[in-house]
Amino acid sequence: MLYLLRYYQIQEPPVSFSAYMRLEKVQHDGFSECFEPISQDQQKLVQIIAYCLMPTHVHLILKQLKPSGISIFMGNILNSYTRYFNIKYHRKGPLWESKFQNIPVTNDEQLLHLTRYVHLNPTTASLVKKPQDWKFSSYNEYLNNTNYPICQFDDLITLSPKEYKTFIQDRISYQRELAIIKKQLIDEF
Repeated sequence: MLYLLRYYQIQEPPVSFSAYMRLEKVQHDGFSECFEPISQDQQKLVQIIAYCLMPTHVHLILKQLKPSGISIFMGNILNSYTRYFNIKYHRKGPLWESKFQNIPVTNDEQLLHLTRYVHLNPTTASLVKKPQDWKFSSYNEYLNNTNYPICQFDDLITLSPKEYKTFIQDRISYQRELAIIKKQLIDEF
Protein backbone atom coordinates (compact mmCIF):
# COMPACT_ATOMS: atom_id res chain seq x y z
CA MET A 1 0.00 0.00 0.00
CA LEU A 2 2.89 2.38 0.70
CA TYR A 3 4.13 1.88 -2.85
CA LEU A 4 0.67 2.54 -4.24
CA LEU A 5 0.32 5.80 -2.29
CA ARG A 6 3.52 7.11 -3.84
CA TYR A 7 2.89 5.82 -7.36
CA TYR A 8 -0.73 6.86 -7.86
CA GLN A 9 -0.15 10.44 -6.75
CA ILE A 10 1.10 11.05 -10.28
CA GLN A 11 -1.59 11.94 -12.79
CA GLU A 12 0.03 10.08 -15.69
CA PRO A 13 2.76 7.76 -14.41
CA PRO A 14 5.51 7.29 -17.03
CA VAL A 15 5.74 3.50 -16.43
CA SER A 16 3.44 0.74 -15.20
CA PHE A 17 3.25 0.07 -11.49
CA SER A 18 5.11 -3.25 -11.86
CA ALA A 19 7.91 -1.52 -13.82
CA TYR A 20 8.02 1.22 -11.17
CA MET A 21 8.47 -1.43 -8.49
CA ARG A 22 11.26 -3.19 -10.40
CA LEU A 23 13.13 0.04 -11.14
CA GLU A 24 13.03 1.76 -7.76
CA LYS A 25 12.84 -0.86 -5.01
CA VAL A 26 15.13 -0.29 -2.02
CA GLN A 27 15.55 -2.44 1.08
CA HIS A 28 15.09 -0.47 4.29
CA ASP A 29 14.35 -1.47 7.91
CA GLY A 30 13.41 -5.03 7.06
CA PHE A 31 10.74 -4.31 4.46
CA SER A 32 10.84 -3.02 0.92
CA GLU A 33 10.09 0.61 0.34
CA CYS A 34 9.84 2.47 -2.91
CA PHE A 35 10.28 6.15 -2.24
CA GLU A 36 12.34 7.60 -5.04
CA PRO A 37 11.38 11.29 -5.11
CA ILE A 38 8.77 12.20 -7.69
CA SER A 39 10.04 14.67 -10.24
CA GLN A 40 8.71 18.22 -9.81
CA ASP A 41 7.56 18.31 -13.43
CA GLN A 42 5.21 15.34 -12.95
CA GLN A 43 1.61 16.41 -12.36
CA LYS A 44 0.16 15.17 -9.07
CA LEU A 45 -3.50 14.38 -8.44
CA VAL A 46 -3.19 14.84 -4.68
CA GLN A 47 -0.82 15.98 -2.01
CA ILE A 48 -0.53 13.42 0.78
CA ILE A 49 -0.54 15.27 4.09
CA ALA A 50 -0.73 12.30 6.48
CA TYR A 51 -1.49 8.59 6.40
CA CYS A 52 -1.87 5.60 8.67
CA LEU A 53 -2.31 2.06 7.41
CA MET A 54 -4.23 -0.06 9.89
CA PRO A 55 -4.90 -3.81 9.70
CA THR A 56 -8.53 -3.29 8.65
CA HIS A 57 -8.61 0.21 7.18
CA VAL A 58 -6.59 3.15 5.89
CA HIS A 59 -6.55 6.78 7.03
CA LEU A 60 -5.41 9.39 4.52
CA ILE A 61 -5.38 13.15 4.74
CA LEU A 62 -5.20 14.46 1.18
CA LYS A 63 -5.21 17.80 -0.56
CA GLN A 64 -6.79 17.65 -4.01
CA LEU A 65 -4.57 19.22 -6.69
CA LYS A 66 -6.55 18.29 -9.84
CA PRO A 67 -10.31 18.13 -10.47
CA SER A 68 -11.59 14.75 -9.19
CA GLY A 69 -8.02 14.04 -8.03
CA ILE A 70 -9.01 12.41 -4.73
CA SER A 71 -11.60 10.16 -6.38
CA ILE A 72 -9.17 9.08 -9.10
CA PHE A 73 -6.36 8.53 -6.59
CA MET A 74 -8.51 6.53 -4.18
CA GLY A 75 -10.01 4.45 -6.99
CA ASN A 76 -6.55 3.62 -8.29
CA ILE A 77 -5.01 2.61 -4.97
CA LEU A 78 -8.02 0.67 -3.68
CA ASN A 79 -8.56 -1.19 -6.96
CA SER A 80 -4.86 -1.92 -7.36
CA TYR A 81 -4.51 -3.21 -3.79
CA THR A 82 -7.62 -5.36 -4.21
CA ARG A 83 -6.15 -6.95 -7.36
CA TYR A 84 -2.85 -7.60 -5.56
CA PHE A 85 -4.57 -9.07 -2.49
CA ASN A 86 -6.94 -11.26 -4.53
CA ILE A 87 -4.09 -12.68 -6.62
CA LYS A 88 -1.84 -13.25 -3.60
CA TYR A 89 -4.54 -15.03 -1.58
CA HIS A 90 -6.32 -16.76 -4.48
CA ARG A 91 -9.63 -15.06 -3.91
CA LYS A 92 -12.19 -13.07 -5.91
CA GLY A 93 -14.48 -10.17 -5.23
CA PRO A 94 -14.36 -6.85 -3.44
CA LEU A 95 -11.99 -6.32 -0.55
CA TRP A 96 -13.35 -3.04 0.79
CA GLU A 97 -16.62 -2.88 2.70
CA SER A 98 -17.78 0.41 1.22
CA LYS A 99 -16.76 3.43 -0.83
CA PHE A 100 -14.15 5.63 0.80
CA GLN A 101 -15.42 8.46 2.98
CA ASN A 102 -14.23 11.98 2.50
CA ILE A 103 -14.65 14.79 4.97
CA PRO A 104 -13.68 18.35 4.00
CA VAL A 105 -11.24 20.06 6.35
CA THR A 106 -12.24 23.69 6.80
CA ASN A 107 -9.40 25.24 8.80
CA ASP A 108 -5.81 24.77 9.98
CA GLU A 109 -6.77 23.83 13.55
CA GLN A 110 -9.08 21.07 12.32
CA LEU A 111 -6.28 19.78 10.06
CA LEU A 112 -3.80 19.70 12.93
CA HIS A 113 -6.18 17.75 15.19
CA LEU A 114 -7.04 15.38 12.33
CA THR A 115 -3.35 14.54 11.84
CA ARG A 116 -3.15 13.76 15.56
CA TYR A 117 -6.21 11.48 15.34
CA VAL A 118 -4.67 9.65 12.37
CA HIS A 119 -1.24 9.29 13.96
CA LEU A 120 -2.69 8.05 17.26
CA ASN A 121 -4.83 5.33 15.66
CA PRO A 122 -2.28 2.52 16.24
CA THR A 123 -1.88 3.44 19.93
CA THR A 124 -5.63 3.80 20.39
CA ALA A 125 -6.08 0.31 18.92
CA SER A 126 -3.32 -0.98 21.27
CA LEU A 127 -1.17 -2.11 18.35
CA VAL A 128 1.81 -0.18 19.75
CA LYS A 129 2.50 1.81 22.90
CA LYS A 130 4.09 4.77 21.11
CA PRO A 131 2.97 6.15 17.73
CA GLN A 132 6.57 6.29 16.45
CA ASP A 133 6.69 2.48 16.73
CA TRP A 134 4.04 2.03 14.02
CA LYS A 135 6.02 1.93 10.76
CA PHE A 136 2.92 2.22 8.55
CA SER A 137 2.14 5.83 9.39
CA SER A 138 3.50 9.23 8.50
CA TYR A 139 4.13 10.10 12.16
CA ASN A 140 7.89 9.57 11.84
CA GLU A 141 7.91 11.90 8.84
CA TYR A 142 6.47 14.60 11.10
CA LEU A 143 9.33 13.96 13.53
CA ASN A 144 11.95 14.02 10.73
CA ASN A 145 12.76 10.36 11.48
CA THR A 146 12.70 8.99 7.94
CA ASN A 147 14.78 9.19 4.81
CA TYR A 148 11.86 8.17 2.60
CA PRO A 149 9.03 10.68 3.04
CA ILE A 150 5.73 10.25 1.23
CA CYS A 151 3.95 13.27 2.69
CA GLN A 152 4.20 16.94 1.97
CA PHE A 153 2.92 18.98 4.91
CA ASP A 154 5.49 21.74 5.50
CA ASP A 155 3.21 24.33 3.93
CA LEU A 156 0.29 23.31 6.18
CA ILE A 157 1.68 22.21 9.58
CA THR A 158 3.76 24.90 11.27
CA LEU A 159 4.80 23.00 14.39
CA SER A 160 8.42 21.91 14.71
CA PRO A 161 9.04 18.15 15.05
CA LYS A 162 9.56 18.59 18.80
CA GLU A 163 6.36 20.61 19.20
CA TYR A 164 4.41 18.11 17.11
CA LYS A 165 5.67 15.19 19.22
CA THR A 166 4.50 16.96 22.38
CA PHE A 167 1.15 17.73 20.70
CA ILE A 168 0.70 14.03 19.98
CA GLN A 169 2.07 12.62 23.25
CA ASP A 170 -0.23 14.84 25.33
CA ARG A 171 -3.32 13.11 23.92
CA ILE A 172 -2.44 9.40 23.79
CA SER A 173 -4.36 8.49 26.97
CA TYR A 174 -7.24 10.84 26.18
CA GLN A 175 -7.78 9.36 22.73
CA ARG A 176 -7.76 5.84 24.18
CA GLU A 177 -10.39 6.88 26.73
CA LEU A 178 -12.55 8.38 23.96
CA ALA A 179 -12.30 5.15 21.98
CA ILE A 180 -13.47 3.13 25.01
CA ILE A 181 -16.42 5.49 25.56
CA LYS A 182 -17.31 5.35 21.87
CA LYS A 183 -17.25 1.54 21.89
CA GLN A 184 -19.40 1.43 25.05
CA LEU A 185 -21.95 3.81 23.51
CA ILE A 186 -22.12 1.78 20.31
CA ASP A 187 -22.44 -1.50 22.26
CA GLU A 188 -25.37 -0.08 24.29
CA PHE A 189 -27.41 0.76 21.18
